[in-house]
Amino acid sequence: MEFQDKIILITGAGSGIGREAATLFAAEGGKIVVSDINEEGGTETVNQIEKSGGQAHFIKTDVSKFEEVQSLTELTVEKFGRIDIAINNAGISGLPAKTPDTTLSNWENVMSVNASSVFYGMKCQIPQMLKQGGGVILNTSSIAGLRGLPNSLPYVASKHAVVGMTKTAAMEYAKKGIRINAICPVFTVTGLFKPEMMDQISAGLSEKLKQNLPMKRFAEPTEIANAMLWLCSDKASFVTGMAMPVDGGLTA
Repeated sequence: MEFQDKIILITGAGSGIGREAATLFAAEGGKIVVSDINEEGGTETVNQIEKSGGQAHFIKTDVSKFEEVQSLTELTVEKFGRIDIAINNAGISGLPAKTPDTTLSNWENVMSVNASSVFYGMKCQIPQMLKQGGGVILNTSSIAGLRGLPNSLPYVASKHAVVGMTKTAAMEYAKKGIRINAICPVFTVTGLFKPEMMDQISAGLSEKLKQNLPMKRFAEPTEIANAMLWLCSDKASFVTGMAMPVDGGLTA
């Protein structure tokens, strides 16, 4: 029970990696604040946690809006008194297109959900963690935050931004007991990039992407979530400002 009675806030926890992380943290004793714009998905995550004997509370949030992220932080503190771990995980992939063909609306939507939301989260979470004497923040970037990905300019830009913000904020608060890291997953079987989604983008692209990975397969959500648990645990007490790839060897 590594996270016994820790208050853990996770955005984008209504599905995919976020849901997997929420259930694993709950199994380790954490009290989970499940946040998602999808009320049905968020409620289902809470139900799964409670059926397994864990504790969870759902707060519907559109992370692209600062006022809602601020409210999420305030409601969490109001209910639980603190935020020990904040995982800014919510994100979208956007629509595939070459750079000149990328629409302004697609750019603005992806940047607001993937990048601005992380800024909003840290802007609200860091002051609370300073008040309580410390905490851990984990931001979900992507392998696309460490390298290029054709036909995905807004997504790549947003995930690079997450890495940059993470490193900067980590340096600012390293002496204040707040660790801030980013996790950079490769394509996962469940989540933003599903194999069938890739096949819709381009016939056979899913298999081509898989062949680029040294392990020759996509990640499972549990593999990403387990890395998230480690980064948020006391076992990673001297780790801050890191963008950790969980990518089957792709960046190697």
